[in-house]
Amino acid sequence: MEFGIYSFGDIDLDPATSQGVGAEQQLANTIERVKLADRADLDYFGLGEHHRPDYAISAPATVLAAAAAVTERIRIGSAVTVLSTEDPVRVFQQFATIDLLSHGRAELVAGRGSFIESFPLFGANLADYDALYAEKLELLLALNESERITWQGQFRPALDDALILPRPVGTPGNPGKLDIWIATGGNPQSSARAGMLGLPVSYAIIGGYPERFAPLFDLYRRAATQSGHDASTLKTAIAGPGFIGTGSKAAKDAFFPYWATSMTRISKERGFPTPTREGYDEMTGPRGAIFGGSPNEVADKIIATHGHLGNDRVGLQMDWSGVPQPLMMKSIELFATEVAPQVNKELGARKHPVPIG
Repeated sequence: MEFGIYSFGDIDLDPATSQGVGAEQQLANTIERVKLADRADLDYFGLGEHHRPDYAISAPATVLAAAAAVTERIRIGSAVTVLSTEDPVRVFQQFATIDLLSHGRAELVAGRGSFIESFPLFGANLADYDALYAEKLELLLALNESERITWQGQFRPALDDALILPRPVGTPGNPGKLDIWIATGGNPQSSARAGMLGLPVSYAIIGGYPERFAPLFDLYRRAATQSGHDASTLKTAIAGPGFIGTGSKAAKDAFFPYWATSMTRISKERGFPTPTREGYDEMTGPRGAIFGGSPNEVADKIIATHGHLGNDRVGLQMDWSGVPQPLMMKSIELFATEVAPQVNKELGARKHPVPIG
């Protein structure tokens, strides 16, 4: 099992103190978290793209370049890149550069995003939501295959034998190519598309029960097999909220006001029911989508979820509404030194964390 952290750089007012952390400090905090995750031998740190006042990261590639310069082992990437409103050529160049700076540790996770602020910001028509993503993903994958490309589409000027540089380092199994993933919140068409393309897939599971995603994992693997890919070699990941403390009640109590602040705001925007403590307690229970509590509880839930889905990676978003830096750092440390070894022992993995010091 691989273990990751992802972040959007939340900059809400702290519900406990009514004090806020600005974008400058949150970006500095983010780099410190990436450095800790690297020292602790976690596998992945992802940064998401948003264009809202409650998040500090609108240009994840820039922050990832900074992270590449201060880390040695951990894979770094987007979570996600909103490809529908990006130029695939520029995205490819940015992540190829990050891959070079990190000596082959970059991942590009392409998705459509859960917010739509980038559409008017970059002049995209929301009516073209599906067509934009499909065309830009097609171009991105073509760019990954060849440094020279001739291409024509609907939403971007044509390319005529264009030279696309720089080229990435890639991985030992795929040299000279970016590691590109598909991200989805549970859309069946996205699962089928990722499988047909033979690309790894990451599922965002922020509510409900992770076990209910099993049909989507099955759909993905069937689509891959039917398209001639070896589904057993394709990685799958889940990403969702999580927070770890030394004790169960203390950890859940600490995380609740931060989770509730974000979820209340998003629920108002989308007309969803206001989140409650009762609902939160159910979600932090054995079947729920929040990986919160003691190391033993979180490890048990990761193991149980793997039993339903067979996922290869789990990524936790710990900093909802700007969880304070000391709590974040402790949660990351516990994830690496206590949760990961328990899970790997149970699943028969051989990887062990590097002592933090």
